[in-house]
Amino acid sequence: MEKKMRFGIKSKIIIGYLIVIVCLFIAFIVLNSQISSLQKERNFIIDHDIEVHDLTNRIEKHLLDMETGQRGYIITGEASYLEPYNSAASSWEKDYNALYQLLNNNPNQQEKLEKIKGSIQGWIEAAGEPTIALKKENNTKEIQQFFKKDPGRQYMDDIRSQFTSFRNVEKKSTETRATELDEKNQKIKIGLYGLLLFVTLISLAIAIVLSNSIVNTIKEVTQTIKRITASKGELKGRIKVRSNDEIKDLGIATNALLENIEERNWLQTNIAHAVTMYQGIASVDKLAEKFLFTVSEMTGASFGAFYVREENDKGDLFVKQAAFADRKGDAGRESFLIGEGLIGQAALEKRTLVINDVPDTYQLIASGLGDVKPKSIFIVPVLFEDEVIAVIELASLHEFTVLEQELISQVIETFGLTINGVIRRMEIARLLKESQAMTEELQAQSEELQTQSEELQMQSEELRMINEQLEERTKDAEEKSFELEAAKEDLEEKAHQLELNSQYKSEFLANMSHELRTPLNSILILSEMLEENAAKTLSEDEEEYARIIHSSGKDLLALINDILDLSKVESGKLDVLLAEMNMSELPDQIERNFSHVAEQKKVQLKINKAQDVPDIIHTDEKRFQQIVKNLLSNAFKFTESGSVTVSIQRVADQRLTTAMRTVDTDCWLEIAVADTGIGIPKEKHQLIFEAFQQADGATVRKYGGTGLGLSICSEFAKLLGGWISLSSEVGKGSTFTLYLPSLSNGLVDYEKVNFAYEEVAVSVEEAEITEIDHPVQPVEPSLQDDENVFQDKRVLIVDDDQRNIFALKTALAKQGMTIMTAHNGIECLEMMKNSEPFDLILMDIMMPQMDGYEAMQKIRGELKLVDLPIIALTAKAMKNDREKCLEAGASDYISKPLDLNQLFSVMRVWLVN
Repeated sequence: MEKKMRFGIKSKIIIGYLIVIVCLFIAFIVLNSQISSLQKERNFIIDHDIEVHDLTNRIEKHLLDMETGQRGYIITGEASYLEPYNSAASSWEKDYNALYQLLNNNPNQQEKLEKIKGSIQGWIEAAGEPTIALKKENNTKEIQQFFKKDPGRQYMDDIRSQFTSFRNVEKKSTETRATELDEKNQKIKIGLYGLLLFVTLISLAIAIVLSNSIVNTIKEVTQTIKRITASKGELKGRIKVRSNDEIKDLGIATNALLENIEERNWLQTNIAHAVTMYQGIASVDKLAEKFLFTVSEMTGASFGAFYVREENDKGDLFVKQAAFADRKGDAGRESFLIGEGLIGQAALEKRTLVINDVPDTYQLIASGLGDVKPKSIFIVPVLFEDEVIAVIELASLHEFTVLEQELISQVIETFGLTINGVIRRMEIARLLKESQAMTEELQAQSEELQTQSEELQMQSEELRMINEQLEERTKDAEEKSFELEAAKEDLEEKAHQLELNSQYKSEFLANMSHELRTPLNSILILSEMLEENAAKTLSEDEEEYARIIHSSGKDLLALINDILDLSKVESGKLDVLLAEMNMSELPDQIERNFSHVAEQKKVQLKINKAQDVPDIIHTDEKRFQQIVKNLLSNAFKFTESGSVTVSIQRVADQRLTTAMRTVDTDCWLEIAVADTGIGIPKEKHQLIFEAFQQADGATVRKYGGTGLGLSICSEFAKLLGGWISLSSEVGKGSTFTLYLPSLSNGLVDYEKVNFAYEEVAVSVEEAEITEIDHPVQPVEPSLQDDENVFQDKRVLIVDDDQRNIFALKTALAKQGMTIMTAHNGIECLEMMKNSEPFDLILMDIMMPQMDGYEAMQKIRGELKLVDLPIIALTAKAMKNDREKCLEAGASDYISKPLDLNQLFSVMRVWLVN
């Protein structure tokens, strides 16, 4: 039978829409044809009639120009009046011919045009040309005689009346065409409404046919589903659909769902029946027989055996406990070991086996009439806690269906728990019997123990008294433990508060550093420029004033660095970077740094270095240099005359103390700084190593200083594994001795520094601690070599502080650079977009609205200026800020206050590159 063609709902709807679209397309073609015809007629009326009227007006204008020119010439005699006359005389015939040609389909109008032409020519011959000729002959009498009669007036009147009649005819013709056009337009409207009605009727007819074909089929499916629902659980009914579309697919899917539900109901019913039959069974053999009978009834199995696991000396043995359709006990073997045969292999692998190709030698199923070979075998292990405790084997005259296999698998899922429960109950019953026998024996022994119990009771009383004493001691211990716990919590809270206070203090000091360094930057730059006196406009006194201002600014910077350095020391978070240090260069460094100070104060500087001092030691060179420089600065400051002696030697082994020997080091060094200054009273020896403390108030007033240097030196010495000792006598001088180990194997007895400490400015690490009363004379910056590099370079300064802008702008302008300024990142980006390219940018970091980090990222990212040099400048130079600036897009980094030599050097490098 030929398969019925599929005609789906989608196809029906698409065909219906196609029919409607075809009808609309035909209607559109017809309508478009009519509109095109109407458009052509309208265009003819517009173009033809307007052209006719335009040519008529132009001919009249030519005639008027001829009459005006004629009269003007006759009256004035000026030849210029003949120009419009001659021009019109040569042009009116062209327009006449064009008008005559345009009316070739209207002979009546052409006839009127010929009369008009005759009148025009008559006027020219009778009035135009004769009067002009008389004027040229200067025959005034003839002209006067001519105008008394004036024959040209009659021609003009005739021409005007003829043109009026011509226009009226043309106007009526235009009205006639417009009326015909309106009638055609009305016919098109009627036709359009008719087509619309026709298409609407066809669309409605198609919609009704399609909807009936879909709705009727859906109604049939709905009625069938209602009948199945009304049958109260009877799911035998099925949906029948005649149409070959999506509704049929819905019916087929619904029938498949009904079949699946019916199978699930059968499955759930049989599972519930199998579970309820286990109740009240107390032995394994009864449980096995009941299970085989029930499962065989559900699945149609004709033969079966039930094996339960038992433990013996050979291992796990599965023993037959029950059989179904057994013939004289020959239904399967009596027992098997795990892994033995198919049933043993199923137990070993813990998986179900279904065999449909049964060999001829398999056990036959007996009936009253004979023996029958089974068609399918089903072996399933029973698991409890992932261990096989039983195995069931079933044989059937038909193949086990998937539904029957699923039924047995789901029943077996909980059957292991049932088997285990029955076995446990049997074991409990056995143990109960044994327990009863043992109870009788224990009763006899109990009487013997009774006498012993009385003796133990006396001993128990003694132990109770001891136990009470122990309990009292335990309570006391618990109370003390509680008090210690409370004290611990209190200490933790205080430690947390101290940590917060330290954090707030560090943040305050960092902010203070920024606020002080910003104006200090301007002071140092401008005072240095004044001190140079490049324009030679300052007197010697004014240059001295500038030097004093610059020196005071450096002293203030040193004070800021001392305070921040002390903050780092007190917080216990200071990096110590161990590396090799060349001790052979130390005397030269001291000589170079302090010889001019000695000359200024007229004090002798002596440096003694022993031969046994190693050339290389391992320590933090920066901290070591700070300690030595600070001790020498103090020595020179408090020594008015005499000498300052630096002695460097190795501590001999016999001088090493026990504590020094415990340090893992190559050697110990002794650096002594002795002076012949004012000396320190013995009672002040400990006081001067405390922060903001000096020997006495008079010293402070005379020599100045903050009292931070020795405190910082002492802490630095401890960080490096050493210490500083003092011997002094008032009026004779002082000797500060630094004992320091060479730490080639790392730090000793020192808490590791928190690397993430970001609250204290890293610029403190770069500063040198000096407390010299008389500043070193600044070296004049050599800028002559920069002229060619800096000349005419465009530099953009981005800073929110006007003082810094003024100072930098003044310094850079002297080098021939063109300076532009912006007060924040937004202004910087606007200037870069709207002005000529810059050669270099000096970018401050902390600014309102948009800071330097974001501005540099936008310059590199949005503006794509990856090669433009950007030098980051900031007064709040936090640790790791250099890396942060470079990561944001900076080419280089300088912390404030700025050193002009350093700034020009960095700028020169980037401008040349």
